[in-house]
Amino acid sequence: MAGKITLTMIKPGAFRKGNTGPILSMINEAGFRISAMKLTRLSTRQAEKFYAIHRSKPFYESLVDFMSSGPIVAAILEKENAVDDYRKLIGETNPENAEEGTIRKLYAESLQMNAVHGSDSDENALIESDFFFAKNERTDCM
Repeated sequence: MAGKITLTMIKPGAFRKGNTGPILSMINEAGFRISAMKLTRLSTRQAEKFYAIHRSKPFYESLVDFMSSGPIVAAILEKENAVDDYRKLIGETNPENAEEGTIRKLYAESLQMNAVHGSDSDENALIESDFFFAKNERTDCM
């Protein structure tokens, strides 16, 4: 059964360029409900922990540097089939391959600076949500 939540982060580049409002608007228009949201900044250590799954990959250090370079907006989004529907909304990781009208096609700078993060599975949506939000910070019914 598909889960009802996913986690997104509006990444530092998109935040710096003032794209937070338009991205949140697209999320709302796609039928997602925001059940938790915060503006924060990842420390290097937090970014290393969040992206630990990529530790052995050549882009890991530059990803950690980028993700700790400025503010991000983290949010838990609710909707039936949330992970799959959000991944369709954001588009391919590489904005050059993303479909027209997707968040990454519209707002990404590059493969690494791709505007937003989206959970890739129901299991990771729960793990990632717990990384950013205590239970008392959420309005969802998990």
